[in-house]
Amino acid sequence: MASSDSVLPAVTEGNPGFETLETVFEALGRALIVLNEDFKIIRVSQTIDEITFKGAAAEAIGKPIEELVGAKLFGPSDSLRESLSRGRREEGRRAFLRCGEGSARLVSLTAAVIPRHVSNHCDPRATYLIVLRPAEDDVSFLQTAIASHGLIARSPAMLRIVHLVESLSRSDSTVLITGESGTGKEVLARALHAHSPRSAGPLIAVNCAALPGELLESELFGHVRGAFTGAVKDRVGRFELANGGTIFLDEIGDLPVHLQAKLLRVIQERKFERVGDSVSRAFDARIIAATNSDIQSAIAHGRFREDLFYRLRVVPIRIPPLRERPEDIALIAPHLLAHSGGRAGRSLRISPDTLAVLERYPWPGNVRELENTLEYAVTLCAGQTIQIEDLPPELLAEMSDSRAAQIPASPAAAAGDADPDRRRIVEALAAQHWSRSLAAKALGISRSTLWRRMHELGIE
Repeated sequence: MASSDSVLPAVTEGNPGFETLETVFEALGRALIVLNEDFKIIRVSQTIDEITFKGAAAEAIGKPIEELVGAKLFGPSDSLRESLSRGRREEGRRAFLRCGEGSARLVSLTAAVIPRHVSNHCDPRATYLIVLRPAEDDVSFLQTAIASHGLIARSPAMLRIVHLVESLSRSDSTVLITGESGTGKEVLARALHAHSPRSAGPLIAVNCAALPGELLESELFGHVRGAFTGAVKDRVGRFELANGGTIFLDEIGDLPVHLQAKLLRVIQERKFERVGDSVSRAFDARIIAATNSDIQSAIAHGRFREDLFYRLRVVPIRIPPLRERPEDIALIAPHLLAHSGGRAGRSLRISPDTLAVLERYPWPGNVRELENTLEYAVTLCAGQTIQIEDLPPELLAEMSDSRAAQIPASPAAAAGDADPDRRRIVEALAAQHWSRSLAAKALGISRSTLWRRMHELGIE
């Protein structure tokens, strides 16, 4: 962005100078926003409509800027607002631009003060200028978002979740996270805690499916000496340890019914008793719960209390399975590989062919299965690049079945006279789990020759 001294010569409606500047920035895919001294929007370029939805520019006029890009940057006590108030310019800040109900886009935000001698010649209200550009395809920018949240997001569905995390940064509301096993529910819970008013307090996690009911009750609420056989001393429970922070109740759908009643009382009254005790203790923590089970079905079959469900579901968040967001794999896989390779003291990368395979696989085990796959590949990989042949057998078998089903018949085969060369190559590829390197070696030809013959014979 140009220096603040060269900022627009005019900002009022119909001002040629500002309209020219808007046109220039529109050609670069940028959107301009002008704020008054109270950080309310007084003008927005029409590029906002293209980035978000039709009518967004008109709808934004008069609103606080945080309603458009979230409170993370422009809250009353946040750094960007303070920096601008001191006359400083901020460049390349990460923000999530709201694109309607439940939708957001990752953008790079630059903000500057409009010099007074400029605003005096246009609209005296004009105090700050904001420049936005979409940043979903900026890998380095996305990596910054990953480091900030622990959440890896390029797909619209995950970007909406990241935006919601930012929107809840000043909230203490109870959250219910749903999603298949391995989608990253605990990662999201940690991101919610880290971006909350209770981030300085502890995050206490409990797996409600890991212990039988009698032990789980003691684990959650603690017990006093003599409460049951083996209770030789008082014990502090997880609810008490979480005071001042957040308690994360994983697999809440497996919580025994009698403990559901006790949890409901804790939520309603903000107090609890240790097992075997009659003294009520204050509960001061945020509750985040998660489940991979169908709670609605459990309610219908009497396995889960409906009143507890709605107490937990103040803010519902569904994490989509990995197969619904394959565009995230190009970011997730290198991130996980860096951890797996780092533990082995190796710096590895993923070949384009291998990444294409990872993006096509349906991942029934979601991110956890992808992590295990890459750890397996690190163990097998002899070089510095993960190749297709380094992947686990079950993934290669799935790929082989899928690709074999997609191979089009050659013209000769369609006429009832199968092409022997084509059949020989397909059989070699299938036998080597579609690794071109191994198939070429088995056929006694170079990989480039194999690639050329595959192309000539229509083998995908």
